[in-house]
Amino acid sequence: MSNQFFFAWLILITVALNTVAQTLLKLGAVQKSLNIYLLIGVGCYALSTIFYVLVLGKFNLSVAYPVVIGLTVATTAIAGIIIFNEKVSMLQLIGMVLLLSGITAIAFAKPPSN
Repeated sequence: MSNQFFFAWLILITVALNTVAQTLLKLGAVQKSLNIYLLIGVGCYALSTIFYVLVLGKFNLSVAYPVVIGLTVATTAIAGIIIFNEKVSMLQLIGMVLLLSGITAIAFAKPPSN
């Protein structure tokens, strides 16, 4: 059980680093030159890649990729709402709920027996 807990943390760290990277790149994109936001954002992507490789060492690609990317999409959207005061339509919210439902189904599904 503690092994699963450890790898769940790896997934969450990967998602968090991806979300921070996206947010910093957005902050850096509004400036006209290379800046600290862009540099730290790229660094966060590099770190997230290292953590993602660790995740891939434990989970099937067919599970790891949709879970990590799907959670990143959802957390990045939430960051946009909170940090950048972006407006989200009801249809977008429904899409995020459906996305999270799909991620849950993928993450907790039992693999087929051979």
